[in-house]
Amino acid sequence: MKRLGLFAAVIVAAATPALARQTPVQSVISGDQTTTFLEVGRLLADPETGVVQRDKTLVIRGNQVVETRDGFVGDASQGRVVDLRGAFVLPGLIDSHVHLTGQQNPNARLENVTQSDADQAMVGVRYARRTLMAGFTTVADLGASNEAIFALREAVRRGDVPGPRIIAAGSAVSIHGGHGDINGYREDVMHLLSSESICSGPEDCMRAVRTQVRAGADIIKITATGGVLSNTAAGLAQQFSDPELAAIVESAHRMGRQVTAHAHGVDGINAFLRAGGDSIEHGTYLDDQSIRLFKQHDAWLVPTLLAGDFVARIASGPDNFFTPAQTAKALEAGPRMLDMARRAHEGGVRIAFGTDSGVSAHGDNAQEFALLVRAGLTPLEAVQAATVGAAEHLRISGEAGKIAPGRPADIVAVAGDPLTDVTELERMRFVMKGGVIYRAD
Repeated sequence: MKRLGLFAAVIVAAATPALARQTPVQSVISGDQTTTFLEVGRLLADPETGVVQRDKTLVIRGNQVVETRDGFVGDASQGRVVDLRGAFVLPGLIDSHVHLTGQQNPNARLENVTQSDADQAMVGVRYARRTLMAGFTTVADLGASNEAIFALREAVRRGDVPGPRIIAAGSAVSIHGGHGDINGYREDVMHLLSSESICSGPEDCMRAVRTQVRAGADIIKITATGGVLSNTAAGLAQQFSDPELAAIVESAHRMGRQVTAHAHGVDGINAFLRAGGDSIEHGTYLDDQSIRLFKQHDAWLVPTLLAGDFVARIASGPDNFFTPAQTAKALEAGPRMLDMARRAHEGGVRIAFGTDSGVSAHGDNAQEFALLVRAGLTPLEAVQAATVGAAEHLRISGEAGKIAPGRPADIVAVAGDPLTDVTELERMRFVMKGGVIYRAD
C-alpha cells in the first residue's frame, strides 16, 4: 500500500506541469512585496479612453499596480523611486503574432534540419529578451515546435529567463502538403519532420486539434490558405475544405480554445469566418463580403503589415534569399497588405496588433505602428490595437492592456508623445514586466 501511494503521488506530480500548460495564461502574484514608485510625467493608463493624465505616481507592490496618486509623491523611505517625469508612460505592448524560436535568414531552410527542439528553445530565449526590451510584455506565438515554445513559455513564466508573457499555439494545424507542413525537402526527411498536427479530413483534423490541446496549446493556429514562405508553388488560396474548417472550429471551441487562421486568399478567409473562426492573420485578399463576415461573427483581423513589407523588400532586393516559389508569392501578396488593412479599417473591422515577427526581425515589432497609421488608423487607434484591442482579442483583458490597481505591473515608457508621432514607440526607454524593471535608459 505504501508503494502504491508513492506511485500515485509521482503520477500526480508528473501530471501537474501538463495541467498548468492547459490553463489560461495568468500572472502569478509575487511573493516579493517590494514597493516601487514610478513618478510619471504623462500617463496613458487606459488607451481605450485616450485620456493622457499628467504628474502621477504609480505605486507598484510586488508584481502588481496597487495605486495611482496625484503628483510626484514617491517615498524613498518606503521603497525605490523611479523618475519618469519626462516620459510618456503606457501599458506594456501586446504583439498578437510572433514566432520566437526562429527568424528568416539565408540559412533558414538549413536550420530546419539541423536545429533540435532544444536548439530552437535556446534561440527563443534570445528573441524573447529582444522582444521584451522592445516594450512588448505579452505575445502570442503562433507556430513553433511544441517542445521548444512550451518550454520557453514555462521558463519565462517561472522567471528563469527574461521575456514577454507567452500565449502559445505550438505546431499549426495544417493539411498534408500545405502551408504549415514540411515542403521542399527529400521525401524521407519530410516524413521525419512532419508534425502530429498535420491532418486530412474532418475526423483527422479534430484529432489534430485535440492533440495540440493535450500537448499544451493555449490557442489553436491553423493555416486556412497557402502561405508566402512555404516552399511550394501551391498559391495562396483555400487549402482546408469547408467540412474540415467546421470540424476544427467546433472541436477547438468545445475544448475551450479560440482558433485563429493564417489566411491570404479570400476564399479561405470567408470559409473560415463562416465556420465560426475567431480571428484572421494577414487577410491579404479580403473583400466586402469578408468585412461583413468579420462584423457578423465578431471576429478580429491581425494584419501583420510588417511581414508584408519585409517579404516584398527581400523578394525585390539584390540580396533575395527566398526560393523561386517564395519569391513569386512574396511579390504577389506583400504589396497588397496596406490597402487591405485600409479597407478593413474603413469597414469597421476590429484590428489587433500583430507583426509575424520571425519573418521580420525580432525587436523591430514597433515598426508595425507606422504601417498601421499609413493604412488609415490614427496613432491612438494603433496604440489601442496593441493594448486594449489585442488584450480583448487574446481574452486576457483582466491581465493586460491597461494600467490599473490589481493588474500586473506591465508598464513601458518612451521620451516623446506616441499619439503625435507613433514612431516614438520604436525608441523604447523603459520596460517593466510584472514589477521587474528590465530596461531603464
